[in-house]
Amino acid sequence: MSWQPSNDPVLGDPMSCDALDLVIVPRTRDLGDGFEVRRALPHGKRQMVGPFIFFDHFGPVQFVSGKGMDVRPHPHIGLATVTYLFDGSIMHRDSEGNIQEIQPGAMNLMTAGRGIAHSERTPDAQRASGQKMLGLQSWIALPAGSEEIAPSFQHYGAGDLPMISERDFTARVIAGSAFGITSPVTMVSPWFYTEVTAIAGASVPLDPDHEERAIYVVDGEVEIANERYEGPRLLIFRPGDRITVKALKATRMMFLGGDALEGPRHIWWNFVSSSKERIEQAKQDWKTGRFAAVPQEHEFIPLPE
Repeated sequence: MSWQPSNDPVLGDPMSCDALDLVIVPRTRDLGDGFEVRRALPHGKRQMVGPFIFFDHFGPVQFVSGKGMDVRPHPHIGLATVTYLFDGSIMHRDSEGNIQEIQPGAMNLMTAGRGIAHSERTPDAQRASGQKMLGLQSWIALPAGSEEIAPSFQHYGAGDLPMISERDFTARVIAGSAFGITSPVTMVSPWFYTEVTAIAGASVPLDPDHEERAIYVVDGEVEIANERYEGPRLLIFRPGDRITVKALKATRMMFLGGDALEGPRHIWWNFVSSSKERIEQAKQDWKTGRFAAVPQEHEFIPLPE
């Protein structure tokens, strides 16, 4: 997806348990036709959790017949995008020639590296019939030494990702390792991303071994150290503490984080880099048409002025 800077999300609950470093209430923004996005990262007090530098929650939205999502081709550098759906489908096309329908529960990791362009649209069949859409898109900042790697795309269907099913919760490991199991997704730095669905009364542990950790409560309500948090919320924890999350009602949440990068990143539009000069180059590359074309596309999003 495409990003423009705007006001930071509002800091969340003033009271939190000692293990919580920050609580973020994502800001809601209507992109038209009832399509809402909630942005949790970046935040004025926290740019990243591990390498997660951008976190958008879109929907739920119901598209009527003939309507859909149309994100025209746009560029990225220095990051990897993760698109994860709970409802609906998105047709991904990119300048490396990858064309993939993204469906609920699948892992889709597009690594921009030195540069890629892509579009995200509602597939023809779903546009004709109408569809409900709910999902998340995250950006993973690439570490020093890997910001200029070759662009690539990985897709794993929901059935290809490891899951555990306990009596009162299930977990799908989208990337990295959690609950003793590991996703097949290839990464250039250590990070993890897991979908957890829990029934009321469930207690779910958050692995203390990851350097930086957060939980995004998509919907539902949780209790941590006698404090309650309703979704949507991004709860960022201190390193090392053992955390148990109790679901107070049926809850869907994402566990995420990983190793901190060696330093902050510059963000402008859809470009992420440790170098301001590299971002200036990317601006000119997009403006002058030096990014490769996206197959089956004849439009693009112009460089913001």
